[in-house]
Amino acid sequence: MVKLLLTIEAITCVILMVCILLQHRASGLSATFGGGGATTYIQRRGAEKLLFRLAIWSSFVFLLIPVLLWYIG
Repeated sequence: MVKLLLTIEAITCVILMVCILLQHRASGLSATFGGGGATTYIQRRGAEKLLFRLAIWSSFVFLLIPVLLWYIG
């Protein structure tokens, strides 16, 4: 059971990294410090929406599995 959860954790980690790296943000370093301009709301459509939701769900699973491993072990 522990090996299965660790394998799922590793797969989830890779999926999460890919989802985060593929998300497109058309803003530079200035947006990090509050200089993003007038683009305060971004409408996600198509593949970008899928990547966004997949990143949220994979982060949830990524944080849930260590809790399960702690509970089991």
